[in-house]
Amino acid sequence: MAVALAMGLALLALRPADRASTRNALLLLVLCAAAGAADTAVGSMGSRTFAGVLADASTVLVGIVLIRLAGIIVFRVLLPAVRVVLARIVEDLVTTALMLGWGLVWLRVAGVELGSLVTTSAVITGVVAFSMQETLGNILGGVVLQLDQSIRVGDWVKIDDLGGQVVEIRWRHTAIETRNRETVIVPNGWLMKNRFLVIGSRSDPKPSWRRWLWFDVDLAHPPVKVCEVLVRAVTDAEIPNVGLEPAPTGVLMRVENGIGRYALRYFLTDPRPDDATDSVVRAHVLAALTRHGMPIAVPREERLLVKDNEAHRAAEHAKEMARRQAALARVDLFAPLSEAERGEIAEHLVYAPFVKGDTITRQGAVAHWLYLIVRGEADVWLDAGGERSHVATLIQGNVFGEMGLMTGEPRRATISARSDVECYRLDKAGFEKVLRSRPDIAGEISRILASRQSELTDRRDAPGAPRRNGREDILARIRSFFGLEG
Repeated sequence: MAVALAMGLALLALRPADRASTRNALLLLVLCAAAGAADTAVGSMGSRTFAGVLADASTVLVGIVLIRLAGIIVFRVLLPAVRVVLARIVEDLVTTALMLGWGLVWLRVAGVELGSLVTTSAVITGVVAFSMQETLGNILGGVVLQLDQSIRVGDWVKIDDLGGQVVEIRWRHTAIETRNRETVIVPNGWLMKNRFLVIGSRSDPKPSWRRWLWFDVDLAHPPVKVCEVLVRAVTDAEIPNVGLEPAPTGVLMRVENGIGRYALRYFLTDPRPDDATDSVVRAHVLAALTRHGMPIAVPREERLLVKDNEAHRAAEHAKEMARRQAALARVDLFAPLSEAERGEIAEHLVYAPFVKGDTITRQGAVAHWLYLIVRGEADVWLDAGGERSHVATLIQGNVFGEMGLMTGEPRRATISARSDVECYRLDKAGFEKVLRSRPDIAGEISRILASRQSELTDRRDAPGAPRRNGREDILARIRSFFGLEG
C-alpha cells in the first residue's frame, strides 16, 4: 500500500491531466486500507472466516491498484518521454490483461482449481458472446480502429452528408462534433463495415482540403482568360484559410447551351470555416469577373425571330467582307492588289482560332496556305541541331506561311501561339484566280517575299554567310507552282 500511495502522489504531481484516473486508483487504495483495518478488527472479535475474506479482498485490490498506477506511469509518462505514443486502447488492453493475470495467479495461490474454472468460464463466455455479438463487434471495431489508426482524435471526417471533427474514440462508439456543435455518436462496428472520408493527407501536419467552386460564364469570353481571372481572384487577395501551395487552379469542366461551366479549385487550410471561406472566395471571384466584363451567365431559353431574307443575308455578308478586306489591306503582301482583287481573296478566307500554346505550323511540314493574324501574338521558332531558338514574335496584322502558299515549299519555321490567337487562313485556290488574271503581280510579290526571306536569313545565319539571289529564285518557283507562263 505504501508503494501504491507513493506512485499515486507522484502521478498527481507529474500528470495533472490524468488526475481523474489517479484519484480513482487512490480511492480504491483507501478501500484496500479500510478492508485491511476491518480484517484486523473482525479477527480480534473471533470471526476468522469473514476476516479472511476481507484480507483476500484487500490483497486483490492492492494488486489492481498497483497495476493501474504502473500502467499510467509506463504509457503516459515513460513511453511519451522516449517519443513512443500508443493508442489509449493499447493501455486499456494491457492493463486489463495484467489484472486478469493477477486474478488468476491469486486464485491459484489460494488453492482454486483453474481447470474447472476455465471450463465453466468458457461456456459462460460463449453464451455472453452470442447474446452480445453486436456490442462485442463495436468493441472490437474500436480496438482495430485505434490500433491501425485509420481514424484518430482530431481528424476531420465526412460520413455521407455528415461532416465534423473526431473528439473521442471509445470502446463502443466514436464521437464526432459537427460544425453546428452537435455531437454525433457512430458505432465502431459501422465504421469498420462502411467507407468514410478523412479530410487532409496524413503526411501533412495540418489538414488541407481542396474545395470546388462552380461558375457559369458565357462562351463569348476566351476560356483561357476566364480561368486566369478565376485564379488571380484568389492569389491576388489575402483570404484567411486559403492556401496558395498547392496553387489554386481554374478549369473549364463542361460546355453546354453556349455556357462554359468553370471550376475554381483551391485548398482550405482549416476545415472548420468551410462554407464561410467559400463565400468569401465567391465574392472575390464575382468582383473579378465583373471587372473584366465577364458576368455570370444565366441559363435561359430564347426564341430569336429574324427576318432572314436576301437583303439581310447580303448585309451580314457585306459586313464580314468589309472586316476581311480591312485586315488584308494592312498586309504589305497584298498591297499590290486592287480593292476588287482583295475582295476576291476575302471570299476565300477561313476563320482559324488557336489557344495559347497551340502549334500553328511546324517546321518541315507541307501546307499550301498562309495565316493572317487579326488578334493575339505568335512566336517564331527555328529548330536546328536538336535545339530550338526564338526568332521573332508576330503581332496583329502579320502574316506567316506565305512561302508555302506562293511556292509550295515546306515550312521554314515553327509557329506557336504566344497568347490566344485569331487568324484568317488563305489557301492556294483562293489566291490562284487573282494571280492568273494578273500574272504581273507575281513579280511584286516575289520582291516582298525575298525581303522577308532576307530578314529571316539574317536572324538565322551568321553574318557574312553566302546568300542566293532570292527574288529571281522565288519568282521562278511562284510561276512553276501556279503554272504561270514566263
